[in-house]
Order: sequence, then C-alpha cells, then structure tokens
Amino acid sequence: MKKIALFPGTFDPFTIGHQSLVTRGLTLVDEIVIAIGINERKKTYFPLEERLLAIRRLYEDNPCIKVESYDSLTVDFADKIGARYILRGIRTINDFEYEKNIAAVNRKLTGIDTFILFTEPEHTHISSSIVRELLSYGKDISLFVPKGTKLY
Repeated sequence: MKKIALFPGTFDPFTIGHQSLVTRGLTLVDEIVIAIGINERKKTYFPLEERLLAIRRLYEDNPCIKVESYDSLTVDFADKIGARYILRGIRTINDFEYEKNIAAVNRKLTGIDTFILFTEPEHTHISSSIVRELLSYGKDISLFVPKGTKLY
C-alpha cells in the first residue's frame, strides 16, 4: 500500500482549496495521513484539539484518509507512519521554489520523495489566516469552505 503524508503548510485542511489537494492526492496513493503541526508558538484561531476534531469529522467516512498531529520534522513523521512520500500544497511560485529545494534535501538525506501540488487557481489566495480573521469579526465564511462542512 502506498501511503503519503500531507502537510497542510500555511492553510488548514478544512478550507476548500485543501480538500481539493486531498482528493487529487488520493489519485497518487492508496492512503493519506494529514499531519497537523502542534507547534504552540504558531498563532492559530482554532486550538489544536478543535482543528483535529473538525478535520477528522470531515474525513471520517473515508478509510483512506487519517488525521494525526506531529511535532517533529516532516520526514521523521513520514518515516514514523511508514509513508515514503510527502505531499505539499502550495499557492505561489515562491512556495514552489522553496518546497522544491526542501524536497531535494529530504530525498538525498532520507529517500522520501515529495509531491508538490498547486492549489486550484480559484483557491490560490484562500488561507486559514483569512478564514480566522473573517471568523474573528463574525463574518460568514461559507464561501471559503466546502458545502456541507461543519466548523465546530
């Protein structure tokens, strides 16, 4: 079974653009593990536990998708779960250059390959920081999340 570790990067998996990455990622491998970082220094609107629960609920009906937290290097996490691939979602060409360089280092040091997928054009600028800001002002964010998604 081919397994891939998906690292959301700067935007959360429950935003609409990220669900597209998950769907496209499943065409590459048999199983995806969405890795949610637990670095306490990073400012997020949702506490880690809330994010994990919301994302797990989103994918609970799909046995090919798991959600786990991690607090290590991405390659260490991928190795720990038995994934030989990392999937990174990017929005800009600058993101691509950075991720391409990191992928080369990871491949050389660990043998773990990286798939780099651009978000679809209509989701390029939708990030969790935008969603967080809208939520903090009590704004309707339904345009930015998939239909039927419940944010708890």
